[in-house]
Amino acid sequence: MPSRPHPYSADVEIEQRQARRSSLMLRTAKVVCQSGEYVCIVRDVSAGGTRLRFFHDVPAETRIFLMLANGLTYPVERVWAQGGSAGYRFASPIDLSAFIAEPGRYPHRGVRLRLERPALVTTGGIDSRAMLADISTRGARVVGGSRYPAGSLVRLEVDGLPLRFGNVCWRRNHDHGIIFQEAIPLDQLARLLFKLQPYRPEADETAANRAA
Repeated sequence: MPSRPHPYSADVEIEQRQARRSSLMLRTAKVVCQSGEYVCIVRDVSAGGTRLRFFHDVPAETRIFLMLANGLTYPVERVWAQGGSAGYRFASPIDLSAFIAEPGRYPHRGVRLRLERPALVTTGGIDSRAMLADISTRGARVVGGSRYPAGSLVRLEVDGLPLRFGNVCWRRNHDHGIIFQEAIPLDQLARLLFKLQPYRPEADETAANRAA
């Protein structure tokens, strides 16, 4: 007589799958779209897809890239969206263990988002024009017309972002890394970046002409 499956075997298997996925709760990542880069939270993942949570509306593009903090990048396609959450399928098979472990040279580095915006940098009482290149909750990278000494205190002003004070932590010619004295809350940064992207320089020129 064939053995009957244990009545709870299916439930146990489902619970095990959910337990493996729950280890990814609140994993910070970003999505890269044609319109820009946006912060997201990876809520769960399987070999076939993942569920992401945004702090704002789901980006309009259906085919995008999901990038982890360590730089691993996965092309994904949206299959559903509800509120600020969305489900995406992976475009090709993934190494699930690598996704979960997220190995990298800098395991505690925060997600950096590319954002090119004009910036005003003040150090030593001198103002200079620069360009913001990317930003995270804890710091930013700016490319300036001046060279700011490593360790110097700077004031960073970017239209649409909160004023920040920080220190130059590294410099390569005119490329500078700045660490903020006070971090920007993740949800606040996510919403601000959503409003600022996509960036159109002509919008700034139009606003300036109206002000004049």
